[in-house]
Amino acid sequence: MRPKLNCILLVDDDEATNFLSNIILEESGVSNHIKTKQTARAALDYLAESASAINTKNNLPYPDLIFLDINMPAMDGWEFIERFREQKHPQKVVIVMLTTSINPDDKIKALRMPEISSFEHKPLTAEMVRSVFERFF
Repeated sequence: MRPKLNCILLVDDDEATNFLSNIILEESGVSNHIKTKQTARAALDYLAESASAINTKNNLPYPDLIFLDINMPAMDGWEFIERFREQKHPQKVVIVMLTTSINPDDKIKALRMPEISSFEHKPLTAEMVRSVFERFF
């Protein structure tokens, strides 16, 4: 039996992408909770709040896996990673950069960052979910 994560966090400003990614993740049955944030700032706030909730025994699930878009308004995926580094994390989080970027420099930059485990192209697919699970869980 494949392990089931407690929580997956989707960080993408595109509502349609989030809708489709949610369907793929729900159908895969790989997580107890799927949280979606449409801005990097909202995702960072969620991470801080859920990390604090773990310490206070509150019930906000901290993500085991984050799918992160690069190109978002106000704060992009790169800035998210910079701010993520500044936060305290109660557990290891696998971050998969999930993007439409075809710029090879983005992939090189992403894979040089220790926080980013993988660089994948949208859309999220069932095969991609299986591959991420095989590699990281």
